[in-house]
Amino acid sequence: MKIELHENKVYLDNGSLKKEIHPFWLRERVNEEEFLDKGTQQRLFDPTTLDNKISIDKASINDRFLEINFNDGVKSKLDINKLAQEFDNKDTVIKSITKIKWDSALDKIKNFEYRDNFFESKEMYDLLVSFYQYGFVIIKNIPTNNNFIVKFANSIGSVRRTNFGEYFDVKSKPDPNDLAYTSLGLSPHTDNPYRNPVPCIQLLHCIESEVSGGLSTLVDGFTVTEDLKNDNPEFYKILSEVKVRFKFIDKEVVLEDWSELIKLNDDKTFKQVRFSPRLDYVPILEKDKLDLYYRARKKLSEMYNSKKYRIEFKLEPKDLMMMDNYRLLHGRTAYETKEGNRYLQGCYIDYDSTEGKLRHLKRKFNL
Repeated sequence: MKIELHENKVYLDNGSLKKEIHPFWLRERVNEEEFLDKGTQQRLFDPTTLDNKISIDKASINDRFLEINFNDGVKSKLDINKLAQEFDNKDTVIKSITKIKWDSALDKIKNFEYRDNFFESKEMYDLLVSFYQYGFVIIKNIPTNNNFIVKFANSIGSVRRTNFGEYFDVKSKPDPNDLAYTSLGLSPHTDNPYRNPVPCIQLLHCIESEVSGGLSTLVDGFTVTEDLKNDNPEFYKILSEVKVRFKFIDKEVVLEDWSELIKLNDDKTFKQVRFSPRLDYVPILEKDKLDLYYRARKKLSEMYNSKKYRIEFKLEPKDLMMMDNYRLLHGRTAYETKEGNRYLQGCYIDYDSTEGKLRHLKRKFNL
């Protein structure tokens, strides 16, 4: 893209389209120190109080800067590259990271090593990029004392508290309010599909692992649903259109939300999967439509549970896994409590945590 001037008007030319940039739009972006706080990057003026009839008295291009004199007496020097980026109308940090499809053939899980000053390091930036590529990362050597998972989460963003608390202990216990707190195997599922909004990211920190079973399992919902779209478009269509009710009942709360099993963005690209067949209730539909829906859901479940898509691995003490709850399904194999303890701690954070941290580190290391 390039900026052009003609008769005190500023034009943006992207090669196929040339359009004028509104003078008021440029006036809103003046960034001299009397107009913009350098620390917060917040305006020191309210653009809604300006005269709408802002115009340009004089404009010139000097190197990579656009220099403008506005009719209200303000003079400004704007970075042309930054202006062009805004006209992309795209997130140039997060959405520019391409999702990498994977299945059981994923032969190497990339691990990261915790160390001092980890959260402000270049390695932390690399970790977050890998997280957005694959939907999960594993960090080794995380301290297991004093509920360190909370410190880890809050060093990225902030913990998303739920009715399970700021964090929760995943271990077999009597009278559980969720099957996660048993030694039973858990089939692939997403967490908390009954919440509005659903927690975006789950952290699981291994404290003790004295059992031979209890392997962690992951499935890439992005890969599975893309394959379903290609092989069974009719199934994909109905699963991305029909909303089902997810419901969770505890002693002191009843949580409920409606959603498609495959949720799409406005442009019909992948956004989220919700899958927890112990908690979903399909609405009453015409019999033919329900026949199709049940066949589609069964096929999706078979794919999620297929060895073709699942990876299994053992989390060792001090391992912490961060996984995308909108993209991945997770589970575990059964284990015997008589062998010893299996104790994990978990908590949730939302996307603004990882997105904000990634943008900060990209800026810090000028990447």
